[in-house]
Amino acid sequence: MKLSSTSIAHGQTISGEFAFCIPHAQDHVCLGGNRNPQLSWSDLPAGARSLVLICHDPDVPSSGDEVNKEGLTVPASLARIDFFHWVVVDLPPAPAEIAAGEFSRDVTPRGKAGPAGPRGTRQGLNDYTNWFAGDKDMAGRYFGYDGPCPPWNDEIMHHYVFTLYALDMDRCPVDGSFTGKQAREAIRGHVLGEASITATYSLNRQLSV
Repeated sequence: MKLSSTSIAHGQTISGEFAFCIPHAQDHVCLGGNRNPQLSWSDLPAGARSLVLICHDPDVPSSGDEVNKEGLTVPASLARIDFFHWVVVDLPPAPAEIAAGEFSRDVTPRGKAGPAGPRGTRQGLNDYTNWFAGDKDMAGRYFGYDGPCPPWNDEIMHHYVFTLYALDMDRCPVDGSFTGKQAREAIRGHVLGEASITATYSLNRQLSV
């Protein structure tokens, strides 16, 4: 089973076209293109009936005490947790491609609608839902893809893992507004194969130059 992309390359930096935020000289960050990257797949295992796509960042700070604060840095030694950027279930095996920008274009304050997605898919809530919960301008339910926006003062490079799972069932057993964690738990025991691409991103100028 293979996963490939013309938008992102394994081990390479993600373009601002596919990021939620990009660096800004005066304000640290500004909004990026936030388009979903192109992805295509091949050599699915026999019996694959549907696909699940998950993008997560395993490098998110476990504490927000130093995040995006002047004069402070998020230390590399801080424990890290998963942050889900995109969760798609019930994706048909064919056509074997998601086009760039097909599922997401631009940043949408207060989130995107869901869970119904393109091509009969369902999209889960990404973790910007929790991140923006206390922000009066941005709070909302963020379904589908929203790209990278790591802390601009983080000492480490963040990694974005796009994983495609081939399942032995037509419908992923999650209902309503589901999360990436719930989707992972639901597909356990039903995965026939998987493939992934890992790309990087940082808003810390010392890391991104």
